[in-house]
Amino acid sequence: MERSSAVTSDSLATRIRGLERPFRLLVTGGGTGGHTYPALTAVRATQARLAQHGKALDVLWVGTANGLEARVAPAEGISFETVATGKIRRSSNPLKLASPANIKDMGRVPLGVAQARSIVSDFKPDVVLSTGGYVAVPVGLAAKFCRRPLVLHEQTVRLGLANRALARAATQVAVSSESTLPLLPEAARATAIVTGNPVRPEILTGHPDKAISALGLTGFDRTLPTVYVTGGARGSAQINTLLQGVLPWLLQSANVLHQCGSASLDQCRQHADTLPPQLRARYWVSDFIGPELPDVLTLADIVISRSGAGTIAELTALGKPAILIPLASSAGHEQAHNAQHLERSGAAIALTKENATTEQLQHALEPVITSPERRTHMAHQARHLGRPDAAAQLTTALLQAGLNE
Repeated sequence: MERSSAVTSDSLATRIRGLERPFRLLVTGGGTGGHTYPALTAVRATQARLAQHGKALDVLWVGTANGLEARVAPAEGISFETVATGKIRRSSNPLKLASPANIKDMGRVPLGVAQARSIVSDFKPDVVLSTGGYVAVPVGLAAKFCRRPLVLHEQTVRLGLANRALARAATQVAVSSESTLPLLPEAARATAIVTGNPVRPEILTGHPDKAISALGLTGFDRTLPTVYVTGGARGSAQINTLLQGVLPWLLQSANVLHQCGSASLDQCRQHADTLPPQLRARYWVSDFIGPELPDVLTLADIVISRSGAGTIAELTALGKPAILIPLASSAGHEQAHNAQHLERSGAAIALTKENATTEQLQHALEPVITSPERRTHMAHQARHLGRPDAAAQLTTALLQAGLNE
C-alpha cells in the first residue's frame, strides 16, 4: 500500500526532531567492495539526513577481521567489531556442499551468532542494516533474537546467499531492481521496496572539461565519442587483451581512456607506442584513476567494463551506454545476470561468454560508435534503470524502521 510521500516525509521529520539521543545504527556486511561501499554510502547519507534536523548518528560496524570493511570502517571513524563467521562454498553438486571445509565453517556460525547477540544487546541499535556477505548471517540472526529491526539491502539482481537466508527474518528488504522482487520469499515481498543500489554522491558531480584538464588529454578529438575502458581497480587481463585487439580500429573513430591496472601498465604502454602518432594521441592509459573518476565517467560516451553491482549502479545512475564483459568467476554468476538484465533493457550489450573474442567486441562496439542515435537510446534506457537517489531512499527505510514509522 502506497502512502503520500509528502505525508511520509513530514511524519518522519517530526520523529527525527523528537529524538533525544543519537540515532543508533548497526551496520553489517562486507568482505568485498560490493557489500562494503553501499553500506558506507548509506551511513553517510543517514548521518547527513539526521544532521539536517540537528541530530547525530551513532554507528557500529560489525564485520570480519580480514574483510575490506575492517579497513574502511576505521578509516571513516566508524567503531568496528568482529565476529566469527564461515564461508559456504557453492557447488551444483549437493554432496560437495558437505565438504570438510564447509562443515568446519558451518560450525563457526553458532559462535558468530553468540558473539553478535552480545554486541547487539550491548549496543541496542535502533535498526540493523545488512548489505550481505557471510558476516551478515550471524548479525542478522542476532538482530532477530534481540528483537531489533533488520533492514536488508541486496545489490545484485539475484539474491545473495546471506540475504536469501535472512529474508524471512527481516523487517524490510530493500532491493536494487524490480526484477529481484519475484525472487524474494513470499512473506518478504509484502514489505519489500526498490531503492536501487547506493552510489557515492561524488560520482554524480563530474565535469568532462575537468577530465580533459586533469589528465592532459590534449590530443583528444572532442568531435569524436570517448570510450572509457576499465577492468576495476586492479584491471583485467581479459579486457586489456580484447581492447588491444580492436584499438587501431577503434581509435579511427573514437578517443579511448583506459584504466588497465598496475600489472598490465608497462605492456599496455608498449603496445600504445606501436600506434601511428595521430591515433596514439587519442589513447590515454593509466594503471589507476582516483579522484578524477567522476569527471572521466561524465566525459565518457561509452563504457567497457565488468558488470559488478556497484559498476551497474553507477552506469545507470549516470545513463551511460555500456559494453559489459562479466567476470566469469563471480559468485553465483551474478555479473552475467547483471549484464543480461541491462542488455534486455536495451541499456548495454553483454559479452557473457568466458571466451569473448576481439571480433565479438568489435561487432558490439561498431553500431554504438557509429550511431549517435543508438547511444542516445541506450543512455535513455540506462537512465531509466538508474536510481541516483538510492542512498536517500535507503536512509528513509532505515529511519522509518528504527523510529517505528
